[in-house]
Amino acid sequence: MVESGIEGIFLVSKPVGITSHDVVDRLRAVTHEKRIGHAGTLDPLASGLLVVAIGRRFTKHLEGLRKLSKEYVATVVLGKDSTTYDAEGEITPVSNYRPDTLEIKNVLAQLTGSREQIPPKFSAKKIRGQKAYQLARRGEAVELPPQLVVIYALELIEYRYPMLRFRAVVSSGTYIRSLAHDIGQSLSTGAYLDALIRTRIGEHKLESAAELDKISSVADLADAKIELRG
Repeated sequence: MVESGIEGIFLVSKPVGITSHDVVDRLRAVTHEKRIGHAGTLDPLASGLLVVAIGRRFTKHLEGLRKLSKEYVATVVLGKDSTTYDAEGEITPVSNYRPDTLEIKNVLAQLTGSREQIPPKFSAKKIRGQKAYQLARRGEAVELPPQLVVIYALELIEYRYPMLRFRAVVSSGTYIRSLAHDIGQSLSTGAYLDALIRTRIGEHKLESAAELDKISSVADLADAKIELRG
């Protein structure tokens, strides 16, 4: 029984600085419902769309929702590498070379399509039953096998060295941190992910989401509820 009387699939906007699990915890406090899950983790550094299921009848749909394509707006810093492939890692200067806009566009085009991607060693991927980032933090060797992903579209939005901003539409399981690293490798400049916004999951868009900081009662979720097709 759902004490709050609310259940379903909802769109929620996660702010920077908290985990996706923190979002679930806040919604549990508001709805008094324990059976809550989300369809795709966002790192604390990232913000944007989370698709959240509330109630037993709806959490069973999460697996299908996780398989949907995702759209992001990513900001990358060129000229440096990061141990975590993002701004939270140890940053090391690599190169002062400044690629021009044509070089940037060519690399984005080359990285589009089906390809094998190596997940970051600081990730939740499991190795021998342990999360990769736990092994990496202990200084242990981490070798993750490449996984097949699809980069449906990469579109340059803005480039002012060392900052590069682009739109990415990708398959489920794609790491934008790894994509940022691959861009740096392709340009021979180094690169790391500085900011990330998830703007869409499947057909569900960020502009339809409820802002987490403005959710203080179940009524604040009403306009963010979606209906699943099929």
